[in-house]
Amino acid sequence: MGRGAGPSLGPQVVVGLGNPGSAYRGTRHNVGQAVLDRLAQRAGVRFHGRGEVTLAEGAWGDARVYLAKSLTFMNLVGPCVARLLRDLDRDPAALIVVHDDLDLPFGRVRIRMRGRHGGHNGVRSLIETLGTTEFRRVKVGVGRPATREEVVDWLVTEGFSPGEQAALPAVLELAADRVLELVATWTG
Repeated sequence: MGRGAGPSLGPQVVVGLGNPGSAYRGTRHNVGQAVLDRLAQRAGVRFHGRGEVTLAEGAWGDARVYLAKSLTFMNLVGPCVARLLRDLDRDPAALIVVHDDLDLPFGRVRIRMRGRHGGHNGVRSLIETLGTTEFRRVKVGVGRPATREEVVDWLVTEGFSPGEQAALPAVLELAADRVLELVATWTG
């Protein structure tokens, strides 16, 4: 995956949140999985089915990285990720979660080292299942619709506007860069 990290600390696991199936591809809620597609493309690796996830393995400097996209729906992702971490013999400290964020304007990317779910059902599921808020996140701003009643459709079924679609590749690259910064600076 490129340059970076120092001594090997064991693999890190990057999970891109989204909903399974082609009907959800390209929606705001699946931007986390789109970032993982960019990372896999950069590394020249492919995703393969492994139980409840599609998984790709690559490297960033001396760090091994697993990229995982859940095959379960967003609000049920916690148990799936917990099983994956157990199968890979990793704990939540090795986890980076990439997800959409309604509270960030479209195109903004923010890193959080820990924290509450902020109303995001996928992050809520992870916190409840893992029993901790101590995992790293890369939040990708998708903007907010005009009314609260529009939120579900906005995230789950609405695609990006033509202007957002034109800017999206740069946003995904920026988010991928932020993931790799976290990978490179992890001290385990």
